[in-house]
Amino acid sequence: MMFRRLSRGMTRGCQWAAGWLAVLALSGCASYVTSDVIAFNAWSNSASDRDRTFAFKRDAQQQNSIEQRTYEAQLADELSHYHFRQVTPASAHYDVELAYGTHAGSIVVQQPIYTDPWWPGWGRFGPWGPFGMMPTYVDTALPVFVQRLTIRITERESGREQYKVTATTPTARQSLPLAMPYLIRSALADFPLQNGTTRQVRLPADLHKQAAGGAPLSSNEKAAAASAMRDDVPAASPMRDEQSAPAASPSAGR
Repeated sequence: MMFRRLSRGMTRGCQWAAGWLAVLALSGCASYVTSDVIAFNAWSNSASDRDRTFAFKRDAQQQNSIEQRTYEAQLADELSHYHFRQVTPASAHYDVELAYGTHAGSIVVQQPIYTDPWWPGWGRFGPWGPFGMMPTYVDTALPVFVQRLTIRITERESGREQYKVTATTPTARQSLPLAMPYLIRSALADFPLQNGTTRQVRLPADLHKQAAGGAPLSSNEKAAAASAMRDDVPAASPMRDEQSAPAASPSAGR
C-alpha cells in the first residue's frame, strides 16, 4: 500500500515538475526563444539580386505610426542580409507589408498543495510514514500572450503575392516590441522556405549575443534585447483559450 502511494506521488510529482518548467519559462528562465513559423512561397529562384528592391506598403492606420516605422527599420536591416535593398516606392520591384498583433491566452499547470495535520501521537515520521506526506494537486491558469508577425512580399507591378510568412511566440506579458526582433529573425531564417513549410525556430534569449551562424544584429535588436527580454520572451508553451488582447497593435492586411 505504501509503495503504491509512493508511486502515485512520484508520478504526480513528475507532472508537477513538468508544469513548473512551463512556469519557469514564463517567468524568464528560458535560455532560448522558440517561434512557430509558417511560410508560403511562389518565389522564383531565378530572381537576381538586382530584382530585390523593395518599399514598404502601409495601410491607413500605419501611415503615421512610430511603432510601424520602428518595425520597418528592423525588418529592412534583416532583409539586407538576403540582398534586399530599400528604395523609393516608384523604383521598387516588391512591396513589403507587415501585419502584427498580440493575442491573450492561458497555460494550465498543476501545483501541489500540502496540508499537515501534525499531531505528536503519530510518532517521529508523522501520519505518512518515512516517505513523507503526499500532496494534493490543483490546476492553476497562468496568463500568456501570443505575439504574431506576418510578412507579405508582392510584386509591385502585378500585385502577385510571392512570399508570405508568419511567426508567433508566447510571452509572459503583452510586450510585442520586445518580441519583434525574435519574430523577424525567425520569420526570415533560411529565406526563402519551401511552400507550405511549418517549423520551429530557436534563438538565444539574449539577442545582443549574435546567434550562431546568424547575421550581425541591428541597433534596434540590441536595444530591444537590453530591455529585459529574458523576462518577456519564453520558450514555446501550450496555449488554450486564445482570444484577442484588448490593445493589439495596428497591422496591415487584417
